[in-house]
Order: sequence, then structure tokens, then C-alpha cells
Amino acid sequence: MTQTERYQDLPLEEVIGDRFGRYSKYIIQDRALPDARDGLKPVQRRILYAMFHEGNTNEKPFRKSAKTVGNVIGNYHPHGDSSVYEAMVRMSQDWKVRHMLIEMHGNNGSVDGDPPAAMRYTEARLSAIAGELLRDINKETVDLVYNFDDSELEPTVLPARFPNLLVNGATGISAGYATDMPPHALHEVLDAVLMRMDKPESSVDELMTVLKGPDFPTGGIIQGVDGIKKAYETGKGKIAIRSKADFETLKGGKEQIVITEIPFEVNKANLIKKIDEQRLDKRLDGIADVRDESDRTGLRIVIELKKEVDGRGILLFLFKNTDLQVTYNFNMIAIHNRRPTMMTLPLLLDAYIGHQKDVVTKRSKFDLQKAKDRIHIVDGLMKALSILDEVIKTIRSSNDKRDAKNNLISRFEFSEAQAEAIVSLQLYRLTNTDITDLRNEEAELQKIISELTSILTSDAKLIKVIQKELQGIRKQFAEPRRSVIEDKIEEIKVTLDVLIPSEEVVVTVTKDGYVKRTSSRSYSASNGKDFAMKESDYLLFESMMNTQHQLLLFTSLGNYIYQPVHELPDIRWKDLGQHVSSIVSLDSNETIIKAIPVVNFDENQFIFVVSKNGQVKRSTLAEYNVQRYSRALNTMNLKKGDQVVSVDLVTETDDVFIVTRDGYAVRFNMQEVQVTGVKTGGVKGINLKDDDIVANATIIPVDVRGDLFLVTHRGAVKKMSLKEFEQGGRAKRGVVVLRELKSNAHRVVGVMYVQNQDQVVIETSKGVRETVETKPIRVSDRYSNGSFTIDTDKDGLVVRFWKVQKMNTEK
Repeated sequence: MTQTERYQDLPLEEVIGDRFGRYSKYIIQDRALPDARDGLKPVQRRILYAMFHEGNTNEKPFRKSAKTVGNVIGNYHPHGDSSVYEAMVRMSQDWKVRHMLIEMHGNNGSVDGDPPAAMRYTEARLSAIAGELLRDINKETVDLVYNFDDSELEPTVLPARFPNLLVNGATGISAGYATDMPPHALHEVLDAVLMRMDKPESSVDELMTVLKGPDFPTGGIIQGVDGIKKAYETGKGKIAIRSKADFETLKGGKEQIVITEIPFEVNKANLIKKIDEQRLDKRLDGIADVRDESDRTGLRIVIELKKEVDGRGILLFLFKNTDLQVTYNFNMIAIHNRRPTMMTLPLLLDAYIGHQKDVVTKRSKFDLQKAKDRIHIVDGLMKALSILDEVIKTIRSSNDKRDAKNNLISRFEFSEAQAEAIVSLQLYRLTNTDITDLRNEEAELQKIISELTSILTSDAKLIKVIQKELQGIRKQFAEPRRSVIEDKIEEIKVTLDVLIPSEEVVVTVTKDGYVKRTSSRSYSASNGKDFAMKESDYLLFESMMNTQHQLLLFTSLGNYIYQPVHELPDIRWKDLGQHVSSIVSLDSNETIIKAIPVVNFDENQFIFVVSKNGQVKRSTLAEYNVQRYSRALNTMNLKKGDQVVSVDLVTETDDVFIVTRDGYAVRFNMQEVQVTGVKTGGVKGINLKDDDIVANATIIPVDVRGDLFLVTHRGAVKKMSLKEFEQGGRAKRGVVVLRELKSNAHRVVGVMYVQNQDQVVIETSKGVRETVETKPIRVSDRYSNGSFTIDTDKDGLVVRFWKVQKMNTEK
């Protein structure tokens, strides 16, 4: 052969297509999917057969797992030892299979996902029920084929004297196909097989009167009979598997949830970790502790609750957010007639029944032939005994065994087999009494032949034999059902009350952005005094709130922070709060300008925002209710250089009063501003002169008596009656609120809607603060410049002012 002839010039797609096609066919038919007849994948079948072949059976001592694995790899399954050992271990795990096919001594893993001990440490043998899968295999009941090196024979399928696929279920992933079949209770499956044999046309509804649904080794509660029925009818369906939970009462009004059964295939250690994470992440405030108290008597997970917490609600939350409840999807694909097939329940039962008919027929033929062969020998022995002297004489006169056989065949017309039996006979058997034993044996054999012939000639008799044997297995191996089946999948609704215990706390926010919640106890102990705060800072917000409520914090750059009260740091009244930047990242020049408490996100309330450049916008409060709030969210789309000066919670009937730095003001109703989404830029609220900006805005509620309180940068204050300002439209230049001076004119710091009992703190650039009672100040007209309250020459110009916070004790 020349060098060039070693290479073939083939298109890549043909080569890949051909190779992958062959590989796919192999892993579909001979690796990942179970056979519909015995419910086993090739690796499982080879392990069981190897153990049976080597005599590693239930009635004999345990044998090292490594010996079995080596035997399987060497003779039947040329793959990695770990894959063989893992398959072997799985068949021995009572939380993975409904009836263990292998018994194992030593550590075979755990429901926590711990790995088993290495195969050199563990010992194994076939279980009693696995013996039923292999029973009659030596009677030519199944086809045997040569192994990978043609040195041994191995079965293509096991006789499977019980329906293993339904009893133990299966899971597997191949190319283009996957299978998920749940385990079932043995006695229910056998009852369904018996019903199908009695009535081959029985419907799924009829079969479900005996086969209620899956039965998992780990128990649990199965929800969704409709899903089970759909799976049995089509091969696909969905059910929910829920943990079994009880409530135990503890001292001091506490209780704990005790989990005694978890869903199938759920890792217990990971489940407990996930539940504990809910507690540590403060997503679930009602849990005090989570413990694993499982021992040799059984599984037990304890979830200890805090005092007066609704355990039922906590449990529902855990069902929804952890693997205490999982969804199981049936995907009943198995190899049927050498091809992957979506199996319905009737098809599965029929495939198994057809296999059993085949097995029992082949066994009967084998036993019949054996009986006929034996009766032929018995006939020969009886004939030999009746002419014993001639037979002995003939044998004695022969040269050797072969000559003796030939002489017997020619002289007395014995067959080859009969002659062999006669010459092999021991001398003690040549007694007269033996003829009675032979006659009895002949009668017994005639009976067996008659019985086997009737089985082979009558389908009804064949079915009766199978049914009788299945009933024997049912009697021997049936176990009580472990999983409870409930009709409907419960819809889980979790309320906020469940997750967060209701507690009244004092929430504070300072101008510099320090936030905290303080328990009523800490607040009362300080009598509301000695609040910890930096000297230059002041309280922007102080209110009694519930831990189930939310706080919205608005910033100068048009963002807002959604802050559930229960997630605020719990800090003593006399200690400094946590800076908002450690909760949510903000820009260095971004400041908190407003805190709004929210009990519920009512559709009839709105957030009203005003910017420095005169833009206004109104959005529904409901839009501010979000699920993800790990960062600051947008509340107004600002143009470059603009910033938010006012944010308020308003209703449709409220008016807004906007004042500019140069002393112009507009008043209009909320309905002038159309409701838009949170990310919009808003509309023009006031028409500004060049170089003028909005000082601030104040909300005027309907049907409430009060005045407008204005402060200028030169330390002047004045009170104006609302009657001076008529409602108008937005986007106007507005009316004058100050008399313009030719030199050192007053500039507006801001305006505020006040009532007689209100106090206002005015702060200067030098940090001097002056508290002003609003009640004694007389009402002035809008052309006056008010009266001076601050000596700006000595104390500096006014930079800001705020209303003294009065504790809001309303819940």
C-alpha cells in the first residue's frame, strides 16, 4: 500500500454525520435508556448478571465490590471502573431505588450527597428481589449474545419476574432523548399487571384504581392526580412532590416545623443550607434556627421559629423558595422493540406482559425437553432392569465403555442416551427395589410433561401461570406505600406578614444620608432625645413605621432607593445610623433630599418631582414598587446640569406651589401634569427667566388651612396667604413674591406650606441655626420682603431651612 492510499478524501459533514449517527444510536440503544421489559440499562444488567454468574447471590456471603467491578469490566462492560461502581452503588441506595437490587456492606453514600467508600472497602451481593429478575435465566428464557471479545455470553434482557421499570423507575440522558420514570409501589404495579392480563383493553382510569401513582423511596406528598393520569396516558405529565412536615409546640409560645420526609432526589444537606440562607439573608425573618436532627431512626429536619410567628406561612414560603417542594416531570421513554419509545402505562404493562409470556413459554419448552429427555432415560433403565442379567452379561463381554454401549444398542435397541445411562449406572442401583422409584419418577414426569404441554398449547393456561407467580412475588415482597397522593397541586400564596414579623420601629433619615431603624424600647429609653447625629447634619425624616412597610429615599440626581424597613440596620437611638451609600452605591455629589414612608403602593397616590430647571413630573406610587432593589433606580430623567429640588407624595386634588430664586411663583393643580412612567423627563412646570432657577416647591393639600412661609438668603422671612395666589396653568412665568431691590436684592432660599403650630429651623453658611415659630409672624402681601430674623453680617447667608420633625406615631 502506498502512502497516498492510506487517506480518504471525504466531506467533513458526511464523516461527522456518519460518526455521530453511529454514536447516537449506540448511546440511545445501549447505554442511557432502560429496556421496557426489565427496566435496566446495559451497565445495570451486566452488573446483576455478573454477580449472579459468579454466585454472589442473596443466600451467600457478601463479596468485595472491587471483585465484582473487575469482573464486570473484564467480561461484559469495557468502560471505567468508577462508572460501573457508581451504577452498582445506586442500585444499593434505599433513598434512590424503591426496592434495592444490591445489598451493600459499608458506606454506600448518603441522602446528604456524601460519596460512598471506595470499592475496595465495600462488600455487596444481590438482594432477594434481584434474584427474581434473574430467575430462570439458565433455562434459555432470554437471548444470550457474545460479549465484546466473544469470550463469554451475556443476556440481552433479564427474565425480570417482576415489572422492574415501574417499580424502581429510571432516569437517563442520551442524544436527543431523556427519560424520567418515577418508582412505584410493587403491590400496586403487580395489581395493574394482573388487571391488564385479565382485561387486555383496560383503560388508564381503570388501571389507576389499583395503581394510584408513583411511590417514592423517600416518601413525601405527591400532588396532582391529573398530572399522573396525563403521564400514564401520554408518557408526559407533571406533579409536585412536597416534604412531609409537622408542627411541634415549644415552651414560651414558640413552635418548630419538623420535616420527616423530603422529595425524591433532593440532597438533604443542600436543602438545609438553602433554608438557612433564607434566614441569614434576612429574606425570612421568622426563623430562629435550622438543624439536622436525622439519626439511625430516620430523617428529621427542625426549623425553629421565633416567638409568635405563623409557622404555616413560613412553611409555604419554604415550599415555594426551596426544594422542600419540587416539580417532577414524567418523561416515560424506554427502549421498546430496539427503538426509543414514549411509553404510556398500558404500553409499559403490555411490553412487560409480552416479555413474561415469552419467558414462561421458553422456560416451559426447556423444562418439557428436559422432562422428555429424562423420561426416555427412565424408560431405558426400567427396560434394563427387566432384562438385567442379559445387560450385565453383555457389558461384561464388551471390551470398553464405547463397545458396551454399541452392544447394548445393537442387541436390545437402546438409544445412545439410554445406553450411556445404563453403562454409567452404579452397582448399588441394580436392586429390585429401584424399579418402584423409577415407576414413580415416570409417573411424575408424565404429569410434568402433560402440565407443560398444556401451558404451551393454551394461552389462558400460560396467563394463569404468570399470574400465580406474580401473586407469589407480591406476597413475598410487597411493602406499604410510602408517598401520600393528594388530588390537586396547591397554589402557594405567600403574604408579607409571613416573611417579616410585624414590629413598630422608629425610622430616621438625616440630610447627610444616615439611616436607621430603632426599636421602640431604645427610643423610649432615650425619651426621643440625644439622637446621634453629626453637628452639621439634621433630621430629614423621623417616623414610627412598621417593619412590613417600605421607605422610598429620593436623591438630588433623580434617583430613588427602595428600602424595606425590615432590612434597615437595627441601631440604638443614641448611635449613629448607617450611611445609605453602604446599602446602595451613590455618586459622590448625590444627596438624599426626601424620605417618603409607604404602607401600601396605592394606585391613587402619586410621586411628584420638581427639578432645578423647572421640569415637573407625576408618576403613580404603584410604579415604585419593585422586586429588585440592589441599586438606585431612576425617578426622573434629568438633562445635563439639572437636579431634583423637591419630591412629594401627592393626590390628584393637591396643588403645587413652585418658587424661583429670583422671586417668581406659580400655583397649579396636579391634574395639570399628566401621569407618566418613572423614567420620563417630565414637562415644564414654570417658565424661567435666563439665569433663574427653581428654589423649591411645596404641596398645598386641599381643604387644609395654612399659609406659605418664605425664606430669603438675607435672613428675611415672611408669611403669605394662599388667597394671594390663584390657581393657574403650568409653564407660566408666574407672579412676583418679593419686591426687587436695586442693590443687594433678596434671593429666595425656598417656600414651605405651614400651619400655626409649625416651627422652622433656618441655617446659615456659618452653621448657625435659628428656630422660628411660624404662628407669631404676621401675614404680608406678596410685594413685601418680610422681616429679618438672621443677622447675615455676623452669622453668614442663609443656605437652607427645614420644618422641625414631629414624630409621626400613626401606624
